[in-house]
Amino acid sequence: MEFNLSELTGESVYKLMLSCIVPRPIAWISTISKEGIYNIAPFSFYTGITSKLPLILVSIGRKESSVKKDTWKNIDEVGDFVINIVTHDLVEKMNITATAFEEEVDEFVQADLTPIPSHTVKSPRIKESLINIECRKHMIIEIADMGVVIGEILKFHIEDSLLNEKGYVDNRKLKVVGRMGGADYCLVSPESIFTLKRLDKR
Repeated sequence: MEFNLSELTGESVYKLMLSCIVPRPIAWISTISKEGIYNIAPFSFYTGITSKLPLILVSIGRKESSVKKDTWKNIDEVGDFVINIVTHDLVEKMNITATAFEEEVDEFVQADLTPIPSHTVKSPRIKESLINIECRKHMIIEIADMGVVIGEILKFHIEDSLLNEKGYVDNRKLKVVGRMGGADYCLVSPESIFTLKRLDKR
């Protein structure tokens, strides 16, 4: 089967991208509005882009009314955000925060999560998450109906027990969840991880 994207609807293109670009990490983003209201929402068009200047990229859309989603608006107006890692025990709470709540609703309350202060940004961290990444807005590029947020990482908070002797997070302990197509997710369990060393690094 071949698909010429110029002949497809936007929805069809979206479905193909979501189900072919897999698995995708989830940026579970917590922000604060300029009025002081907390917000949490998950986004899976997310990746790291540089490390010398530690930058990440998250693509955030608009609401059905074409208004910027609360996360996009908060990052734009306040200038910072926190990425919280989604582990298997938090998927149900993450799913609650994917609901399109009204702007004045605090998703920490809705999902029974605990906000804790960040050290370098105004946005709160999610206490229950084992990894929190404090970021400030580097730039936002508007492409079509999306806001492509580029954030500079300022600080990592990582549960001590997750770090190995080489300075990596041991993903066998983390049990992180990734996004697939549609309503499907995947779990990075210890049994699913394998090691493959580069030929030029042996």
